[in-house]
Amino acid sequence: MREMTIQRILVANRGEIARRVFTTARRLGIGTVAVYSDADRDLPFVGEADLAVRLPGSTPAETYLRGDLVIEAAQKAGADAIHPGYGFLSENADFARAVIDAGLTWIGPTPDSIDSMGSKIAAKKLMADAGVPVFGEIEPAAATEADLPLLVKASAGGGGRGMRIVRDLADLPGQVQLASDEAASAFGDATVFCEPYLENGRHVEVQVVGDTQGNVLVLGERDCSLQRRHQKVVEEAPAFGLTDETRRTLHDGARLAAAAIGYVGAGTVEFMVSTAPGGDKVSFLEMNTRLQVEHPVTEAVFGIDLVEAQIRVAEGGTVPKAPSDPRGHAVEVRLYAEDPAADYQPQSGVLDTFEIGCESEFTPFLTYGSRLDSGFVSGSEVSTHYDAMLAKVIVWGPTREAAFRTLAGILERARIHGLVTNRDLLVRLLRDADVLAGDISTDFLGTFDLAGAVADTTTAAQAAAVALAEAERAARTVQQAIPVAWRNVVSQPQRTVLAPFGGGDDLVVEWYGGRNGYAFPADGTSVILASPTEVVLEVDGVRVAHSVRIVGTGVHVDSGRGAASFRVQPRFVDPADQVSAGSLLAPMPGTVIAVPVETGAEVEAGQTLLVLEAMKMQHSISAPGDGVVEIAVKVGQQVSAGDVLAVVQSSAPAEVSDEGEEA
Repeated sequence: MREMTIQRILVANRGEIARRVFTTARRLGIGTVAVYSDADRDLPFVGEADLAVRLPGSTPAETYLRGDLVIEAAQKAGADAIHPGYGFLSENADFARAVIDAGLTWIGPTPDSIDSMGSKIAAKKLMADAGVPVFGEIEPAAATEADLPLLVKASAGGGGRGMRIVRDLADLPGQVQLASDEAASAFGDATVFCEPYLENGRHVEVQVVGDTQGNVLVLGERDCSLQRRHQKVVEEAPAFGLTDETRRTLHDGARLAAAAIGYVGAGTVEFMVSTAPGGDKVSFLEMNTRLQVEHPVTEAVFGIDLVEAQIRVAEGGTVPKAPSDPRGHAVEVRLYAEDPAADYQPQSGVLDTFEIGCESEFTPFLTYGSRLDSGFVSGSEVSTHYDAMLAKVIVWGPTREAAFRTLAGILERARIHGLVTNRDLLVRLLRDADVLAGDISTDFLGTFDLAGAVADTTTAAQAAAVALAEAERAARTVQQAIPVAWRNVVSQPQRTVLAPFGGGDDLVVEWYGGRNGYAFPADGTSVILASPTEVVLEVDGVRVAHSVRIVGTGVHVDSGRGAASFRVQPRFVDPADQVSAGSLLAPMPGTVIAVPVETGAEVEAGQTLLVLEAMKMQHSISAPGDGVVEIAVKVGQQVSAGDVLAVVQSSAPAEVSDEGEEA
């Protein structure tokens, strides 16, 4: 087969993966085209492409899921190839066929291969026939107590959407319906099925690359067991602690799976591994017929650029040369805009500061070090329409321990302001004794303390109060040399009230500002240096430098003792901002997709009152206590963060509070 040459690639995706493909394309001398929604118009990937085409609208259904518009954009921009990235249309066989029918090169597997693996139900039967170890499927209607626990899964798509764990048979019908609804919303296919759920299983996957000559390259395996909501959080290569026999079973199974469907391009075969008497038990989960989010860890340990391999194979070339064994150890974390302590509620809004000190961005590793793959920069807005992942941070080191330690340090020193993230959780996971010992499974985070130890934010709050006072002094046009709140006769300290990002009790900082600078009553803290951006405090003989950034009413503080963000609370509350006690406020912007109760109904604590859809996930809003409910929204309504969704009136007399109870 004669090789062809791709001249210009359109990436039918957004954010981080678009930037990742552009990086390799530029190195290979290939032109780049971005497509973007209205919500994404200011993100970096749009400006970095040679050409960019607008897809009118903001939701995925209006934009990135419109294959016809994507192909039209490619033709308009003169692209001769389309790379689908991951998610959206990346595993849509009809889209792949439409790309090929339009005379464009599809950088991915054949449509028939996608079809073969597109239905997880059909794929399991195909893999069993090919000799790949497979779990048995269980019909929901035929499930018994002996089958528990069960995992309900969407037949199409992935990424944890359309998945539910069922431990009580009575819950099965409701969980099947929820999974089906979520699958229909995310993938356009409501089909779901059940299989056994391994409580202590590990999620291990194998990277493969196939070409049109029938070659299949197996590039080791990755462990992706640390997951939340069935979505991966920490991934590493190679997988730790596997026996040689288990590793051979995984690699041989992946090779058989790829060969069975004549696989072309980069793909991943996923397995569950559990310890059983007589040896590990391995069972096929699914095959992702696309590039995986976690591909950088494989790139690191095998010294390969998987995007380049995809392009070369699409041009008719053969699979690349690669070492037979991995070198060193690589680990990747997914940094999400979400609050783990609040059931992983996704966050949206502006990233005031986004600075992560990695040595490179997107480019393949040349030596041990760190890499950042992100779709956002400081000042970017995180939309409610798409996934909450902010970045992937990857470290390649000589050993597993070295890689984990380096990555924890990078995350700890990062400056991330404006949104609550899972950064602190990631740091704790990377330093956790059980994680370091490899004693993990897919349900590890189900028993992990998500909130963690409550940080001592007293010093950070003091630094914030001083920086705010200095900013106010600098903003004055006269008498700047006199500290804020200076008086000839001091009567009482000034008070600054700060509300921590992510919730929690307000912090009240009392301070004096006099001729000799700042002081705190009945406190051993001394102010060594004060400015709107830097405050140095000495606490019990230890000097701590605080970097401060003030953005509107937000104050962000970073130091060697951690990071903290606050909102400055107003001295007086507008009566219009008060809400009734028992009010449930929207925790994020989203769409109301279900309201299973009516106004006037008596509800119990924990009962689902309504369901919000935001950032491609469904979120149940539950009653905070027993009482009578008043529903304030309707199905299909768009809500903003802080909007009143419902009010649950208990039998106690109604009260008014400054803040409602957040859902």
